[in-house]
Amino acid sequence: MDYHKLAKIIIDNVGGKNNVKSVTHCMTRLRFSLKDVSKVNEDELNKVKEILGTVYSGDQYMIILGANLLPTYSAVVKDFDLTTEAPIEENLDEPTKTKWTFKNFGGKILDFVQASVTPMLPGLIAGGMCKVALILIVTFINPNFAKTSSYMFLSAIGDAPFYFMPIMVAYGASTKLGGTQAYSMMASGALLYPAFHDIVNQLATNPSLAKQSLFGLPVKVLNYGSSLLPALLISIVAYFAEKYLNKIVPGIFKSIFVGMGTIFISGSLGFLVLGPLGNYLGQVIASIVMFLSKTVGPLALGLLAAVLPWLVMTGMHTVLSPFMPQLISNPGYDPILRPAFILHNMAEGGANIGVALKTKDKKLRSQAWSLAVGAIVAGVTEPSLYGINLKYKKPMYGVMAGGFTGGLVAGLLNVKAYVMGYSNILALPIFENTIGAMIAGIITAILVSATVTFLLGINQKNDVTEATHKNYSDDSFVAICDGTLEPLSQVNDKAFSSGALGSGVAFKLSGNYICSPANGTLSALFPTGHAFGITTKDGEELLVHIGINTVDLKGEGFNVLAQQGDEVKAGQPIIEIDRNYIESQGYDLTTMLVFTDTKGKKAQLKDTGKVSVGTIINL
Repeated sequence: MDYHKLAKIIIDNVGGKNNVKSVTHCMTRLRFSLKDVSKVNEDELNKVKEILGTVYSGDQYMIILGANLLPTYSAVVKDFDLTTEAPIEENLDEPTKTKWTFKNFGGKILDFVQASVTPMLPGLIAGGMCKVALILIVTFINPNFAKTSSYMFLSAIGDAPFYFMPIMVAYGASTKLGGTQAYSMMASGALLYPAFHDIVNQLATNPSLAKQSLFGLPVKVLNYGSSLLPALLISIVAYFAEKYLNKIVPGIFKSIFVGMGTIFISGSLGFLVLGPLGNYLGQVIASIVMFLSKTVGPLALGLLAAVLPWLVMTGMHTVLSPFMPQLISNPGYDPILRPAFILHNMAEGGANIGVALKTKDKKLRSQAWSLAVGAIVAGVTEPSLYGINLKYKKPMYGVMAGGFTGGLVAGLLNVKAYVMGYSNILALPIFENTIGAMIAGIITAILVSATVTFLLGINQKNDVTEATHKNYSDDSFVAICDGTLEPLSQVNDKAFSSGALGSGVAFKLSGNYICSPANGTLSALFPTGHAFGITTKDGEELLVHIGINTVDLKGEGFNVLAQQGDEVKAGQPIIEIDRNYIESQGYDLTTMLVFTDTKGKKAQLKDTGKVSVGTIINL
């Protein structure tokens, strides 16, 4: 197949290269963010035999390509030099398009702020860890190093991500909005212009410099280095200004006047209104955090550290990220968020230590020790969270107890993070003169979580009494769960009901175990537990997808009982689900069994009647 030819056909019929804001992919679909969806020629796309279908959902235009996806994606990106986004590790669940309402307004705002800040966080952490290294050198190796030019230049490297934070924020915000990043970055960068910055520096000795104006309107003289909110506001104005100017400026003049007009409008308003407003909002946020810190600070820190494992599982912890750099900027330290994140990681590690000390299973003990080191030293908690603490349930009580008591101790000792850093034990120097408070909190978190986990014990034995252990032939296909069969065409998901992803059957569940449909290898397993793939001994590839849009649960309600790469038997439990919980969250638990290998000979399956796990469904 000529994938370059297919790529050209696709780009031509989605409105051309200039109509594409960005492209990404999942396992079966190309996902385009388009400037104008009305330019798509869907009829022509559907005539192409390699295209299995098209879907528009969640502001993305998706082209289902199945096995042809990856080479086509590579050709699209290489031949047309398109902006790419991170691949989506889920191929079937369509993002839900939601309108702005009074109820979801706050969530939409947080989503925008989070998306704007996320691209710069690695830079802030990198700069923060550079500062940590300098602190260690000056404190423990050579105090005179602080007086050298080398220290000055290295400090500049470490400080740069913070000082130029408005420019990085503008990049993330304009990317999220779909505007031209350079316009927002330049307009925000104007706030850091050296001449304006000189006025800020001289203001203390020459108060008359505060009387600055633009077009006769007063300009408030403020230091915008390391600021967050002014750049967000400027990026929003720049996006709408660019959009409006593109409508009114004739095509022949767009290249001249759209950019100029965009940075003129957003940059001017940045000095006059948006910068001071953003600075004021930042002070409000800082005041709220300082109020909490001075009143219920220790309790707030402890409670946040205790609930963080649940926030991590739902992805809600990411909404807190934008406020960390804001606090480091104003008031200059973070007394709650960064300490809570680190203490949660320490508690995850402590719970693993408790498991390692309690269990008699050598394999589990080895795994628990390694995950404990990963959580404490590297700050990586997901393997601990999903692999042990949530899986065996009781260790989660240890995590929460350790996080709460560690936060309470650190809060009572007035802990403060003065620099951005990663959430592991190596970041201790970011707490500077309050490092003792953080060490006390960390020791408490680890000891309490380990002790509580050890005392409560672990629930290693999974109840799989409903699953069958009967031996089946290699050409047998069995019911993957208790329930009722129904034709795939009745499933409330176009990707399945249209047959674009392959033939198969659907199950209306009445049980809590999802089992292998055949003898073979567990060739794919999503970390969230909502889907897995089986390759039979005859080479047929099957996909089991539990529910519709259940990827949004991020693993909550799913307990993975096997590992990718395992040899499995028909009827062997792969996933245990909390059916009542998942359904209470409003999710359709219809489960699909699909033959995804379009080249193989697919068995014909029954699609009506009640079945139990292990019932043979071959026709």
